[in-house]
Amino acid sequence: MPGVRGLFIPGPTNIPDAVRRALDIPMEDQRAPDLPDFTLPLFEDVKKVFKSRTGQAFLFPSSGTGGWEAALTNTLSPGDKILAARFGQFSHLWIDMCIRLGFEVDVVDAPWGEGVPVDIFAQRLKADRGHKIKAVLVTHNETATGVTSDVAGVRKALDEAEHPALLFVDGVSSIASIDFRMEEWRVDVAVSGSQKGFMLPAGLAILCVSQKALAQARNAQSRRFYFDFADMGRANKDGYFPYTPPTHMLRGLRASLDLLFAEGLEHVFARHHRLAEGVRKAVAAWGLKLCAAEPRWQSDTVSAIHLPDGFDSNVFVRHAYQAYGLSLGVGLSKVAGRVFRIGHLGDLNELMVLTALSGVELTLRDQGVPFTVGSGVAAAIEHFHHTQPAQLAKAA
Repeated sequence: MPGVRGLFIPGPTNIPDAVRRALDIPMEDQRAPDLPDFTLPLFEDVKKVFKSRTGQAFLFPSSGTGGWEAALTNTLSPGDKILAARFGQFSHLWIDMCIRLGFEVDVVDAPWGEGVPVDIFAQRLKADRGHKIKAVLVTHNETATGVTSDVAGVRKALDEAEHPALLFVDGVSSIASIDFRMEEWRVDVAVSGSQKGFMLPAGLAILCVSQKALAQARNAQSRRFYFDFADMGRANKDGYFPYTPPTHMLRGLRASLDLLFAEGLEHVFARHHRLAEGVRKAVAAWGLKLCAAEPRWQSDTVSAIHLPDGFDSNVFVRHAYQAYGLSLGVGLSKVAGRVFRIGHLGDLNELMVLTALSGVELTLRDQGVPFTVGSGVAAAIEHFHHTQPAQLAKAA
């Protein structure tokens, strides 16, 4: 197929040219005497994306799933109780990992289309007077349903209950795209991955860990080796790693951080919100509905969109790919066959979003889904026109 394929899944995301160039380098000596000149500032700059001053950054060669495992096994002991909500495929997978690692999980099931039920968490925490709950899990952005949860609300619930449990956050599809405030919200372990807002290939689990969690790690009894904070921390202190690191990915991460800081994190977050609003305007104009049940749950990095009854979203996504080279996300688990997903995060601008929306309209038309041709694209264009940043409006 001629031309450029359209990648609009919720990750891996498009890689900026500057990052691609940074990745395309000869292999280097991972024990070179000057490597710390590069790695030590890198560790510190990673923390800035998490908005953490006192935490410690860890870079494990892994996907975000490995980051989850590191968070759990370094800070908890077998049999420890965890409070978690299940409201999508990725929150479910984190719970499944907890169970398989031997932890006791108090699971709160919530509708797929809503986020963490903060009120129920508050009740469970207040009732836990013996402080048996050792950790609270929050999936900040549930990629399967396009839902963002209230991490600050969970921190408030912990504080009001005067509960000492650790606060863990899955920020794989939010950090570096949606505002995240580790220090302010007193998050103890935040987990992200390289392939989404960090605009890299998959392969790095990017974590930030509080001093409270590091202190608990000294006494945690879960078995670990590859993901051991202590081993990694001892080597990182001098700018090295306990095993061969993916140096090309570290060089790419440096380039990615430089791009994020050049744009400014607050501008990155505002851009993601503005582009996501354009997608949401299009969905409304098509007469379709988001999986997110209310505006307060709507994600700025991925939109999960319901097709009308009688249409199979798996067929829809396959047709978009085969006919137009457009990659969309399929529905997962409970929403399989019912929703398709548009990823709108990372290295993205208005023209790219309009490409995705145009491809969706072509597919809607081909599949016979009732809608007014051009309505979604027009709605997004109007939104982008009326909300363009001040410097662009002045130039016009």
